[in-house]
Parts: sequence; C-alpha cells; structure tokens
Amino acid sequence: MARKKRIPPNDDDQPDETQAAARAAPADAPPPGPHPDDVEGATQATDKAIFPIVGIGMSAGGLEALEAFAREAPLDSEIAFVVVQHLDPTHPSMLADLIRRCTSLPVEQVEDGMRVVPNHIYIIPPNCDMALMQGKLHLIEPVARRGLRLPIDFFFRSLAEELADKAICIILSGTGTDGTLGLREIRGAGGMVMVQDPVTAKYDGMPRSAIATDMVDYILPPEKMPQELVRYTRRFLLPHVTRPARGGIKETSAIGKIFVLLRRHTKHDFSLYRQNTILRRIERRMVIHQIEREADYLRLLQQNPLEIDVLFRELLIGVTSFFRDPGAFAVLEQQAIPQLVQRHATDQPIRVWVPGCSTGEEAYSIAILVREQLNASAQERDVRIFATDINDQAIDRARAGVYPDNIAADVTPERLQRFFVKEDHTYQVTKQIRETVIFSTQNVTKDPPFSRMDLISCRNLLIYFSQELQKSVITIFHYGLVRDGYLFLGTSESLGEFDRYFQAVDRKAKLFQRMGGVTIPRRAPDFAASRLMETSVRPLPDPVAKAPSLRELAETALLQDYAPPCVIVNEQSEILFFHGTMADYLDPAVGEASLNVVRMVRAELRMPLSVALRTAATQTRVAVHEQVHWAVGDQLRTVDVTVKPIRSSAPALPLYMVVFEERAPLNRAETDDTPIGLTNERDLRLQAAERESAAAREYLQSTVEELETANEEFRSTNEEMQSTNEELETTEEELQSVNEELLTVNSELQGKLDELTQTNDDLNNLLACVEVGIIFLDTHLNIQRFNPFVTQIINLITTDIGRPVGDIVSNMLYDDLVRDARAVLNTLIPKTVEVQTPEGRWFSMQVRPYRTANNAIVGLVLSFAEITAQKAVQDEVHLAREYAQNIIETIRESLIVLDADLRVVSASRSFYRTFHLSPATVEGQSIYAVGDRQWDIPQLHDLLDQLLAQRTAFDDYQVTHEFPTLGVRVMALNARLMFHRGHVPHLILLAIEDVTARVA
Repeated sequence: MARKKRIPPNDDDQPDETQAAARAAPADAPPPGPHPDDVEGATQATDKAIFPIVGIGMSAGGLEALEAFAREAPLDSEIAFVVVQHLDPTHPSMLADLIRRCTSLPVEQVEDGMRVVPNHIYIIPPNCDMALMQGKLHLIEPVARRGLRLPIDFFFRSLAEELADKAICIILSGTGTDGTLGLREIRGAGGMVMVQDPVTAKYDGMPRSAIATDMVDYILPPEKMPQELVRYTRRFLLPHVTRPARGGIKETSAIGKIFVLLRRHTKHDFSLYRQNTILRRIERRMVIHQIEREADYLRLLQQNPLEIDVLFRELLIGVTSFFRDPGAFAVLEQQAIPQLVQRHATDQPIRVWVPGCSTGEEAYSIAILVREQLNASAQERDVRIFATDINDQAIDRARAGVYPDNIAADVTPERLQRFFVKEDHTYQVTKQIRETVIFSTQNVTKDPPFSRMDLISCRNLLIYFSQELQKSVITIFHYGLVRDGYLFLGTSESLGEFDRYFQAVDRKAKLFQRMGGVTIPRRAPDFAASRLMETSVRPLPDPVAKAPSLRELAETALLQDYAPPCVIVNEQSEILFFHGTMADYLDPAVGEASLNVVRMVRAELRMPLSVALRTAATQTRVAVHEQVHWAVGDQLRTVDVTVKPIRSSAPALPLYMVVFEERAPLNRAETDDTPIGLTNERDLRLQAAERESAAAREYLQSTVEELETANEEFRSTNEEMQSTNEELETTEEELQSVNEELLTVNSELQGKLDELTQTNDDLNNLLACVEVGIIFLDTHLNIQRFNPFVTQIINLITTDIGRPVGDIVSNMLYDDLVRDARAVLNTLIPKTVEVQTPEGRWFSMQVRPYRTANNAIVGLVLSFAEITAQKAVQDEVHLAREYAQNIIETIRESLIVLDADLRVVSASRSFYRTFHLSPATVEGQSIYAVGDRQWDIPQLHDLLDQLLAQRTAFDDYQVTHEFPTLGVRVMALNARLMFHRGHVPHLILLAIEDVTARVA
C-alpha cells in the first residue's frame, strides 16, 4: 500500500523556527506585514499565477518514474507541471516526445519567455538553467557547461520566490543531492514537498537526500502522486475553495487545546506566535491526514504523540543556508565585523549570539567572517559565538557541522577549501571554526538571554511572533547588546517602535547598532541564573560609589542656581536629560506618552524649536531663535530658544542641548517705556507675528527640503529594488546524473586521450630529431626518460629507466654530475657547466628544475648541447688576441684604443711607461681627462671630432704640448677608425710617437 504520511523525523536536517523564507515580502516590511503563510499575503505576492505550479526534479532513472506519474495525471487538475532533468548539454532531448506517449496532457519543451498555463507539462531543454518569474519560464545559459551545475535547485528556488505557498516540488529518482536546497526554500515559503519512495526509485540518492531534511510532506510511488496532488490543491490552494476565514479556525477551543498539548509535550508555548502562521501549519497537517474537523485532529494528537512531534517540527519549519542573502552578509562583513575586531583589546573576547540558529549555517557563516577578518588584520582574538535554538535535534546536527556537498552553491570555492573538509558527498566545518561556536538549546522568548554581546544575529525569526512577543524579544536584544553593539535582522523584519533606540548602519541589509545613552523604558526580564547556558555570563558589578569632590559640589550649585533650564536630546529629538524647571516650557500632550521634545514643548515654541533643531543638525552650529512671545494673563513673556550641538567622542551619536532663556516679562501697562516703533501691545504682537511668520517660512522650507530628500531616497531605493527584481540567479553547480553525463564524460576522456597520444607522439619525434641530449630525472635523481642523442654522451639503454643517474657509466671527463644535480634541487637555481669527452667533443650541460603546470618541482631536466665548433672558434679567437697583443706590446710607439665616446678602452704598455700612468687610472676615462687632463689639447679635440664626422684618418699630425711630468714634447699623431661590420664606427686606434728629438 502506498504511504501517504511523512516518515518520522530523524537527526538530519531538522527544521526550526529561525530561517523562514520571506523573499516574497518587501525588504523593509514590518514584522506584522504579509507573510507567505498568510492567505491574503500569499495571494498578493503571487497574483501572476493563481494556480499551483509543480516543479519535478529528476536525474538518472527518472524517466520511468515520470512516465508512471504522467499516466495518472488528470486532465483537469488546474495544475501546471514543470520538469527539470539533468541532460547532456551537447545532445538534443527526446524527453518531451517520450512523455507525450504516456499522457493526454499537452507536453511542450520550454522556450525562453514561455508563459505557464495549467494542465500542461513543460520540459526543460538541454544546456539551460531555468527560472520562473512573473508567470513565465526564462532560460539562462549556464556559465559552466559541465560539472558544477544544480538546475533543479536553481528552478525550485525561483519557484519559491515567485509562488510562495502555491509552490509544490516533487523529487524523483536520481543520484546526488540536487533539489535538496531548493525544497527547503519551498517548504520555508509555505509550499508542499513530495518525494518518490526510495524503494521504487532506480537511483535513490536524490530521494534519500530530500527525506533526510525532514521537510517532506508525502513519500509515495510516482503513480500515487497525482491523486494526492489533486486532493491537496483543491483543499488547500485553489481560489474557488472555501476555507476558514483569516484570523482563526472555526473551533477555537480545539486550537487552544492543541496549544496546550504542544506546551505539555514540548515545553514550548506557541500561543503568542503569529496566529495565521500557526493555524495554516495546523491546517496543512489536517490536509495531509485527510481530516476535516479540528476536533478530529486534536483527537489524533491525543492518541498519537508522534504526530505532536511532527507538528512541532512543522511549526518550526525554516530555511537556512550559508551566507543567506549574500548582499546583507556583505554589508555585515564590511560594516560590522572589522569594527568588532578593531575595538577589542587582545584580552577581551568577541561575543556573538545567534538565537534561532537552526542547523548552524548562519552561526558558522559569521564565524568564518570573523576568522577572515582576524587573518586579514594579522590579529588573534578569543571569539565566542553562542548559537541557540529550541530544536534539540537541529542543535545536534549543528554541533557536528556536516552538510551536503551542494552547499557549494552558497559557499565560494576559496572558503570551501579553507574552512571545510570534503568527505564523500559531504562537507564538514573545520575544527577551528567549530570550536568557535557553542551550541545550546534555548527559548529566546522565555529563557535567560546572553549579555554583553557585540553582535546579535536573529534573522527571519521575528516574522513568526505576534507584535507583543516581538516587542519583548527586541527588548531582550537591546538588553543583551553592549553599547554600539550590532543587531542583524532578516530582510523582512524591522524594529518597529524601537527604531529610535538603534542607529541604522544599513537599513536595506537590516543591520543596526545599539545607541549609547538611551534605554528602552522597561526593565530587562528577570531570568533565573540557573537557566543560563554559559555560567560566565553575569551582569557587571556596579562601580564603587565615591564621595563627591568640592569641585563637583560647586559645579552642582552653580548649575542649580545660575544655569537656564535646558534638556539634552538625541538625533531623534528624544529627551535624554532634564535640567532645571521645565513646567513653563514643556506641556505633555494628551495621549500616548512621548519624550520627543517637539511634541512636549508649548505650542508657541514648537515651530521655532523645530527649525532650530534642524538648523543645528544639518549645519552643525548653534541655532538661536530670539524673542519668542506668548501671553500669560497680563504679561507678555519672551524667551530665547537656543539649540547647541554637543561635542562627543562618539560621532555616531549626535547630541544637542536645548536651552530656554527667558527675558524679563513685559507688562501691558508699561507700553510707555517701549522703544520707538513698539509703542503699544499691537506693535509687539505685530513683531511677534512677523517672527513667527519668518520661522514658519523657514520651517516650511526645511520641510520641503526633507520631502525632496525623502523622495530622492525613495526613487533611489525603488530603482535598486527594480534592478534587484530583474536580476536572475545564475549559479554554477555540480553533481549531474552519472548515467546522463556518461556519454559526455567518456567523450571528454576520449578527446583528452587522443590529445595526450598526439602530444606524446610529438614529444617523441621532437626528442628524436633534436640534436641536444636530454635526460629527465625525478627528485631522487632516478632516470625517467631520455632521448637517443644523449646516448652519445652517457651509456644509456631502455632498461636504465628507473636507475639512479649516478650508477650509469658516463663518457664525460666530469665527476660532479650528482653533486650539481642535488644542488639544483635544493636551491632551484639552474646550473650550466661545459664538459668534454675523451674524444675531444665539448658539450654545454644545463641542469634545470622540472616544473609542472601547478608550479610543483617533481625532478630535473638535464640537457647536453654540443659546442665543439664554438670551442674551436673561441680557441682561435683567443690565439688571435694573444698574437695581436704580443705585436702591440713589442711596438715602441704608444697606442690607445678609444670607443665612439672617446673613452679609453685599452692602451699599450709603452703608453703607460712613457706618460707615467697605470691602467687603473686610464681605462674607462675620457681621453681628455687622462693624467689630470694633460691630453685635453684643443688640437686633439679638432682632430678627433673631424675624424668621427668625416670618417677619415690622419697621419703624422704633429702636436706640441707641455706635459706636467715630461715637459714640452712634440708628438706625431696617427689615427684610424675601426668599423663594426663595416658600417658603424666602433673603435678608434690612436698612435702617439714622441718626435721631440727629431724636430730639435
């Protein structure tokens, strides 16, 4: 018989109260706003599709299951079916043709932009990811054609975002875990999940992975699924079905008794949770059990305590994942985490609380961000992250830190490598990160909170609470945070009336900062200390009271007697401190109590005070409104209103002093003493009216500016939201079906094998043709490969492969091969040596490290290039140079060789001897600078310049010059240009002959 009930919960993937999907709600919606579990809210979010859409995910073995499902699908179910299968991206799909043979329903292969209509079956085409948006199916070309792709998860997530509670998903036969993350999104949005019975599945990997989440409503054979789908949708989803009105189910007494059973069995009270959510989840269980009356379901709970556990898990259904809402986590990473690390001393721990942590992904995500920041700043801090939840089974899984490998869709490859350990088809969080997080069972609504927290991250939990319970929990968070501590909420949550107690760091990301100097006007809950998870969490002791000093007493007296009445207000105009008697100026309004100074001030002072506050805040200066009048009996009172910014060490918390300084009252009978132009009460009132009019104009101008600013922010926010809605999620996923990808994998492997064979043939031919000996060695200097040419130098044969190179007989007159090879391995510095054979042949031997494509050193490459001819030429050149040098040295004339810049390249021994110079002081110097510039002769300048310009020579040119060491001498100069390759003048040969005696 087909099973129609969900299996009992296990220890894996337990749902909880924490990460409920709220993507369909606006980002800034307050907690009491529309929720996917509310009928009206869901209808508003999904008005583009008023019928259910079923996403069917399958992989290997799924064809048989889909055929069985299609045969039983009714023609008038008012349901649309969208099939997502792992397909070979390089081959056309025949799935649509195969399914048409099994059903009378229209079967279509999806085209981009195709609108979904009920009673149709849609098949995903190959090489596409698919998403549902505004009732249409959009095809997206994947970035990775093979490998890391999860098309089922991709479509299921878009289905949850688009349809909320009208989304339904089915998991059929397949390998891997694709679809698991997507079904969690659908369940969190209020949708329904069906899974093929693993016993009937050809491959049970995907069904068992889905069942392990404990979020499956039905486990059935494929042929039984259509019947339950029709029953579920007609009772629960279709618009023509009459259901209990919003706000409660008919038999309220039965619902109250269900709450009693839940509290007695689980110790948790759900009566203060949002009633629409709770009643809808109870109704889901009734539909699954085919129960019409709440009293009958109450009787089932009384008879079957296991159903109470299942209902408890149902009420805690949530969606959690690593770095959920990446944009919000990016803001947390950039705006909050660096501040937590920087402002702590090395001996103070960073303290974080994650209430409603579910299976731990959010807590581990924050731990990873903190660890990355610590590594980036080269600091080390004690980090304590306290993660709590009322679901003890989820806490057990969170402690283990083991997750399916499809978390790669949410975690970057770099983080997977650094903070996770891969085991089979799972990832486990590293021990370093796990030890940072302390998990414990705790109910945030009644158990003792943690205090002195630097960050509290509670995302998508408040949306399940009633307004009264939300206020209580926010008060707890405010109590638990240190000054300037951060509060991180979900995208569909807000602070409501407590917004004035927090500074918005990024309102879109819902990141707030506790404001110092303000306290929520209610006492923090008095929790029993015995219920604390961490015994070290205690309130800080009060400082020891000190007797006031004389200076303090004097300052107090001066303030009391001479300072005018004033109040200290924050940026929201909330009064934080009173000084002096304020009865003449503050007049609390009737109604709800408020400390807003603008609301409390007298009506005559309200407009001048508002303008002054705005001027002081926007221009950061003292703002004064003088002579504000109002009549009290026969007196006309006058007061100066001054608003002064207060300098503070905390720039994020601006404070302002509002001073009321009253002038002497003016009696109506004293009009004779009034100044010119103010001769009577009428003139006084006229002047007061003019001031009030000016203040009103300024107030109106400031209001207009605020309105323009608000409109601009609204337009900007609207554009951002529109851009965000238009973006489609594109992810790279893995684990395609083994059977469906086998052809692709084999084709790729065959291509790689052919390429490798071709490369190997090319290498063999290259090694055989090149006239350079090559030997490849491993890190132990064992021979791995060699080419034929090297056998002329070293006696190698094929059987020598694998032997140490030092054991091979060499024909070289060189015994340091092994030593040099080990030196190159140790230093990675290439070495070149010239070696000779007994036959007189010379080779240039190079020893270089063998580097792989990953820059790993796995051995050495020895190359032997014959340089016998080069050595012979070098010997001839050396002999020629020696021959020329000997000739030069035997000539008695002084010879100098100059370069094109007239610098001395070399000189003969006769030159150094004649002019008492040495090579060290001559070579490299300009000819004119040699010997204390004794050759700086104008005639020589002209001769050499003409020589270079005209490319000529000169002979026996006599120059008479007085040398410091030789006296007056007559020199005969002869010079010739020596051309490089016959074109460019390269050197100048200058011969100097002393002809002094001959001339005399």
